[in-house]
Amino acid sequence: MNYPPKQHQDSNRNHMIDVIKTYPLATIISVKNNEPYITHLPLIFREEDGKLIGHIDKFNPQADLLKDNNPISIIFSGPQCYISPSIYSTTQLPTWNYIKVHLKGTVNAIESKEALKESLIIMTAFFEQPNHKYILAPDNPRMEGALDYIKMFEIDITDWEGKFKLSQDKKPQDIANAKEELIRRNQESIASFLDKVF
Repeated sequence: MNYPPKQHQDSNRNHMIDVIKTYPLATIISVKNNEPYITHLPLIFREEDGKLIGHIDKFNPQADLLKDNNPISIIFSGPQCYISPSIYSTTQLPTWNYIKVHLKGTVNAIESKEALKESLIIMTAFFEQPNHKYILAPDNPRMEGALDYIKMFEIDITDWEGKFKLSQDKKPQDIANAKEELIRRNQESIASFLDKVF
């Protein structure tokens, strides 16, 4: 199912914002001379103006493209997994359930070091929710030393597209089964995979 249909635009956009907040590591795509530049960075959705805020290492080749109102595409990825027909109460075919949010926009650099510092503090506080076991202090010397190597940018979102493929065309019991399977398989696959790579 693709979001947002016109009649449900507000509620569907809220679902997409929930994806951004819950899975903030974005795939950021810029294009220069027909060559894509791709970086994975956490982005924060700023409620007051609906912009995305991020930071990038100034030596990253994509940093030069994150300014001057350049066009940009962003992908946020939620949970996903294979759904076996065996979990349904009715006869079905194998499928894959997933959640994705595709955004397009324009990006501008923010040159102010004070704005950069403030955004690093705000982003850290957001990620430390709800217990805030760590607080990035404004006078943190390591942060001060890093400011010259970090570029801040903000993205104006121009196009929203949500892809929520969650067995919505099935009967209520099968939808509930698919939800349980998505939760179960994600928990199991994360543990199994991390045991292999750590």
